[in-house]
Amino acid sequence: MTDSRSPGLFTSLGEHSHEQVSFFYEPSTGYRGIIAIHDTTLGPALGGTRFWNYTSDQAALTDALRLSRGMTYKAAVAGLNLGGGKSVIIGDNKTTKREPLFRVHGRHVESLGGRYITAEDVGTSTADMEFIRTETTHVTGLLGKSGDPSPVTAYGTYRGMKAAAKHRWGSDSLSGKTVALQGCGHVGYYLCKHLHEEGAKLIVTDIDAQRVKTVTQDFGATAVGTDEIFGQKADIFAPCALGAVINDETIPKFKVAIVAGAANNVLAEDRHGDELERRGIVYAPDYVINGGGLINVNAELHDWSLERARAKAGEIYDTILRVFEIAGEEKIPSYKAADRLAEQRIAAVAKVRQNFV
Repeated sequence: MTDSRSPGLFTSLGEHSHEQVSFFYEPSTGYRGIIAIHDTTLGPALGGTRFWNYTSDQAALTDALRLSRGMTYKAAVAGLNLGGGKSVIIGDNKTTKREPLFRVHGRHVESLGGRYITAEDVGTSTADMEFIRTETTHVTGLLGKSGDPSPVTAYGTYRGMKAAAKHRWGSDSLSGKTVALQGCGHVGYYLCKHLHEEGAKLIVTDIDAQRVKTVTQDFGATAVGTDEIFGQKADIFAPCALGAVINDETIPKFKVAIVAGAANNVLAEDRHGDELERRGIVYAPDYVINGGGLINVNAELHDWSLERARAKAGEIYDTILRVFEIAGEEKIPSYKAADRLAEQRIAAVAKVRQNFV
């Protein structure tokens, strides 16, 4: 059922360049879902299903539009033949009545005829994806398939960090460099492992004391308070936890030369990317350096081996260097250069297709 009652929703749609946005309501389950397809030039749109109790339908739509665009750019710069999409389900993600709800969502995905492929995201799990799988084949991140994406994500982030070092210091060696790392979860742990093995010094923090303890024991890291990480004297700051940590409060505290980490949406606003540039701090754009997670999902779709997925994530090194090259050529901040790289690939493929219509 298409919802056309809110003019505000259509105003939002007019402000974005999405190919398709589908609204669906199913009364027996109370399902209210939105699927946003941003761009399918490179291939079917891929993006997870986020289950969240949004404050309004407008907020849900804004999230879907923003996240789906981000997926288009992430896939493009990663060199994958995928477009960008995202779906959101509005409601309480703690509900125990999951099977009927996610089977309806599966029908919603199936109705798009393969233009959109979903996966897990905030508020959803691999078990939820299995319910979706009963209604559509256009789902990934299933039990027993691609597995934990953290090692691949961490390896790609590590390679991107080395590229940032190469750009900043002329050498990609991280031996002897000090890295202040925020977030010692799965990705953060594996990233610390790579850095430790190369001889980097680690300063770490996390809201979970046990995670910090594990990293300090395994890799000889120095632990600091959650608010203290931003002011550490280090060579590199690696955000691997929450988004929006590069903001008006944290930037003045930085005593680093590089910001490079696995977290999503680390710039609170675009202008904070401009401020990093003004201060001479090299920024490795988040959706470029953390593309290993998407590469891991792509590996499941195409039956890649773990070795092939890891090798593809390793290419993030060259991609980051290309971003810095564009930034230098066009005299723009790196976050804008990353967008430019994505747009160049999409435009080139679109041109090829136009020539053979």
